[in-house]
Amino acid sequence: MTEAWTDDALKALRAACRTADGPSLLALLGTHEVGDVLQQCGDALGAAASRGVPGARETAARCAAALGERGWPGDEVLAGQLDTVVGSVATVLRPLPVDLEELSGLLEGDPAWSGGRIDLNTGECRPAVVDTEEPWSEDESDDDERWLHVPSAESRDAYRDMEDFIVTLDDRDLAGFLGIAIRGQGAFRRFKDMLTTSPAQLQRYRLFSAERQLGRSRAWLADHGYRPAPPDGN
Repeated sequence: MTEAWTDDALKALRAACRTADGPSLLALLGTHEVGDVLQQCGDALGAAASRGVPGARETAARCAAALGERGWPGDEVLAGQLDTVVGSVATVLRPLPVDLEELSGLLEGDPAWSGGRIDLNTGECRPAVVDTEEPWSEDESDDDERWLHVPSAESRDAYRDMEDFIVTLDDRDLAGFLGIAIRGQGAFRRFKDMLTTSPAQLQRYRLFSAERQLGRSRAWLADHGYRPAPPDGN
């Protein structure tokens, strides 16, 4: 029986992904619901499989199948990457050491601050207006071979995430209240305020939303010919 993802378990998962700690990653995936974190752990899992960490190839194949069945934006791209690792297919996407969470912030963050570019040399994500509120210099902006420009997306996808999450709820009363909450201006704030009445569902939504956002970022990156480089840089 798998365990629910707690904040501590998610913190441990991210640490294992960041440090390329394959055994710890597999231990966490073996005791928790893999389907909740496929986009979060997929790159690190693929790296563990390519390094021959025991059990990683089998887990990667299982995750690739789960991604193919789920079919959210970016799932097909990640499934293809994992299939490449286990020898099923070949990929032509170029590795780029970009943080998908940071890229998601550029694509879907606050409209007033989102949008920006990725440094193709380092994978660094830079917002259109940096912390000093100074725009990029003209010299930097003209170097098209170095930068991949990232547009600021509308909130339509994030709104659809709320709608789709509501459909997954067994608690019809909560689903009804949330359906009312997302009508009109202030929908995102009201939705999250309502979810605070159910900590378990709030945690589910955080995982659900993260998976969807990371998947969209991965799909956008693939459309431009790149994939996130795993922790070992391959």
